[in-house]
Amino acid sequence: MEQGKPVWTIVKILEWTKQYFADKGVETPRLDAEVLLCDVLKCQRINLYVNFDQPLEEDELHIYRSYVAKRAKHEPLAYILGHRAFMHSEFKVTEDTLVPRPETELLVEQIVELNKDKGPLDILDIGCGSGAIVVSLLQLLPLSRAVAVDINAKAVAVTLENAASLGVAERCNGLVSDLFENVAKGKKFDVVVSNPPYIPTAVLSSLAADVQKEPRTALDGGVTGLDFYQRILKNINAFLEPEGMVAFEIGIGQGEQVAKMCREQGLAITAVRNDYANIDRMVFATKEGSKYANEILAIRQK
Repeated sequence: MEQGKPVWTIVKILEWTKQYFADKGVETPRLDAEVLLCDVLKCQRINLYVNFDQPLEEDELHIYRSYVAKRAKHEPLAYILGHRAFMHSEFKVTEDTLVPRPETELLVEQIVELNKDKGPLDILDIGCGSGAIVVSLLQLLPLSRAVAVDINAKAVAVTLENAASLGVAERCNGLVSDLFENVAKGKKFDVVVSNPPYIPTAVLSSLAADVQKEPRTALDGGVTGLDFYQRILKNINAFLEPEGMVAFEIGIGQGEQVAKMCREQGLAITAVRNDYANIDRMVFATKEGSKYANEILAIRQK
């Protein structure tokens, strides 16, 4: 550094950023400061603590300051860094995709548990976004193939990029489609999964500032938050194998309502599963007597 300029060590820049973020209303100021600095320095968080007195170079400071300015405006961390960890992989994310969340990992894990011994599967992911769900399923169910659909062409492109970088591109077909609209007629799937928009429209303005930076089309579920479940289930039997299963992520308090919609379409066996906070977060459904029926009943009885 040039003589006379202040020396910004790791500990000094972290303390300053923590206070700055706190003043700006950032929810986790210290953690966010560390995550951003780790990305700049290409290191793990533990390395920050064992190198507190290490000074930052000018180019590192320049990048870090640009990150801090964006985060202070409540831009999601994942958009600033361009990636987000999900399951065991790093996924590219952009402003065209919803930021993958830990609760959705539970959905993937449960689908894998229900299908690990089922052999080759055809999977349809409706509203694929970054591809976190569908790509993770293809990684964990290596005999399976999938169609990933999204109404946003840029989101489909991100899904395919993640499929390529994570080694499942040959088994993942991306399709720009408003739900089933462009899915081949007559094509049926063993698993239909969706994490659709489920926030009631009136609630959107009360969401955290950084969540409001995410695509509205990936959040807005209509007046009740249930619009997309109704639209998907209206056509589900034309695209779901008779022995197949449906898996949804849902919003707070929507479990029984979505399960009832499934039953109304002949998917008589339903189960609602809670997330880490013991809030209903997933619905699984299948027809009575299907190969999934007993396992989905077991989820309900837990």
